[in-house]
Amino acid sequence: MEGAGAYGGGKAGAAFDPISFVQRPQVILRAVNWLFAVIVFGCISSEGWITDPETKKEVCILNKDSSACNYGVGVSVIAFLASMGFLAGEYFFEQMSSVKTRKHYVLGDLGFSAFWAFLYFVGFCYLSRQWSKADTPPMNYGVSNMNASIVFSFFAIFTWGASAYLAYLRFKQGADAAFTAGFQDNVGGQPYDTNTFDQNYQEPPFSQRQMAEPNIYQEPTY
Repeated sequence: MEGAGAYGGGKAGAAFDPISFVQRPQVILRAVNWLFAVIVFGCISSEGWITDPETKKEVCILNKDSSACNYGVGVSVIAFLASMGFLAGEYFFEQMSSVKTRKHYVLGDLGFSAFWAFLYFVGFCYLSRQWSKADTPPMNYGVSNMNASIVFSFFAIFTWGASAYLAYLRFKQGADAAFTAGFQDNVGGQPYDTNTFDQNYQEPPFSQRQMAEPNIYQEPTY
């Protein structure tokens, strides 16, 4: 069947095994990415804003930089949704019978995961810088939450990077398999057999012995 075993997946149409599914490295990493996203945007949303005593308006406790709070929440909310989407994609990956469909999924996984690892790296640097310049909130309000959001943003860099690496291995495995199959098709899929050539070989009509013997002229008798 087309696509059976392509790009690191099992045979399309095989029975679903929940135990092997949850033990798959891609699934574990997606679950960890989902958890980290929940922690980051949950910490910032719950205690990332405080009322400014002078203006009586809510400001971000990260040095009163609302962009820092919005960036952390935005990246994490999208990561939260994407993690659930990729978890569903891992479930349907085994049911994809088309090699092209699996290839597009793997490439999308690779590109998105690598890009989001980069965004989390930017977020970690951004949040850390603004938090280091911020004044300590009254009664240490939100300090623990901000520290947790920064720490788990740092962890998310590696989990999303690991997801991108696994997607790259999948893509490489699929590309190598496609190249091997294409090469075998071009050569007919059969190795060269010297015995067949020897069996089909026939001796020429004039043997080497006859060619080597000189022609002797005999004088006719009268």
